[in-house]
Amino acid sequence: MAAKKNDETISMVDTFREFKETKNIDRTTLVSVLEESFHSVLAKIYGSDENFDVIINPDKGDFEIYRNRTVVADGEVEDENKNISLTEARKIAPDYEVGEEVSEPIDFAKFGRRAILNLRQTLASKILELEHDTLYNKYKDRVGEIISGEVYQTWKREVLIVDDENNELILPKSEQIPADVYRKGETVRAVIERVDNENNNPKIILSRTSPVFLERLLEAEVPEIGDGLIAIRRVARIPGERAKVAVESFDERIDPVGACVGVKGSRVHGIVRELCNENIDVINYTDNIKLFIQRALSPANIVSINTDDENKKAEVFLEPNEVSLAIGRGGMNIKLASMLTGYTIDVFREVNNGGQDEDDIYLDEFSDEIDQWVIDAIKGIGFDTARQVLDAPKELIAEKADLEEETVDNVIKVLKAEFEK
Repeated sequence: MAAKKNDETISMVDTFREFKETKNIDRTTLVSVLEESFHSVLAKIYGSDENFDVIINPDKGDFEIYRNRTVVADGEVEDENKNISLTEARKIAPDYEVGEEVSEPIDFAKFGRRAILNLRQTLASKILELEHDTLYNKYKDRVGEIISGEVYQTWKREVLIVDDENNELILPKSEQIPADVYRKGETVRAVIERVDNENNNPKIILSRTSPVFLERLLEAEVPEIGDGLIAIRRVARIPGERAKVAVESFDERIDPVGACVGVKGSRVHGIVRELCNENIDVINYTDNIKLFIQRALSPANIVSINTDDENKKAEVFLEPNEVSLAIGRGGMNIKLASMLTGYTIDVFREVNNGGQDEDDIYLDEFSDEIDQWVIDAIKGIGFDTARQVLDAPKELIAEKADLEEETVDNVIKVLKAEFEK
């Protein structure tokens, strides 16, 4: 029976060794945790563990325990755990004398099943604590970094993701792009939003809606940002719909907007796909708040701006046919401009000088459905509104704007759908 219990005890060391291999625990920590666990149980059994030596050999999966007691004269034993009578000592070795120290091995299994279960529980508790510490220390200084993980489980309020070491990460519903769909086993990218550690129970919270996520994606796609030639100054997002990014160049030879967008949008295409077709507007940053607001409200053309810098408010005056362009569909453009600049923006109409037909719509208002570089190509040949495009032969648009006919067909389809509503 004792042998069986001893086997159980040794198996605990084997189990802990497997944990070491899984969690990459260093040898010093491994030995320390095992020693603490044995000392904790010995203290409960004997009342004190000060005079015990625990020797752990994690590589072999075994251990030794020795109790050290001082030899005293017969009848003078005050603490059986720390003292041993001369007669008992000489049963171990006949040459012991009073005052010497006796070190004898302890068979842990002889303490019974309860002691072994106690050791198991202590080990499990310390292992869990160590695992929490390891997870927290791994992520506490990585807030704002992008991480890739595998979807392990999906629930209504959150998605559980595991990293390459099988640590659990949480992507709450509130941090998911509305159009996101998660399937078990697929890889997901997100930014580390925060690391909570309440009651030493760390939770790594991820986000795909944070402006920082878009910022990190841009840094990865645009070498000039990493080289320090371009800086991202502001980011505003309506996740999955539209975003505005303000950038600044430290080299007058570099156009920051063009560098971030790339030729025909080549640098933002991958980001747009990652963000579920979120349309990305990139503008030049400036400390001139009026000019910054004007750029943030692009593509609308502004007549004048009055600002209240103390209350962070701005009154923007536009031609009547520019108001809807400044506001955008569902108020999206003006909302993003406010988020980007930090100012509450109100728009007002100037006297109508007879510009665009009331029934017409500027192409820029379709930027959430049509890539901005396509809109810019069409505007480059003189077509600024939906009616102008629909009234022109598609072959002419394709040739002059250097676009594929399939792309032009898609543009016409989107424009027609708007007038048919």
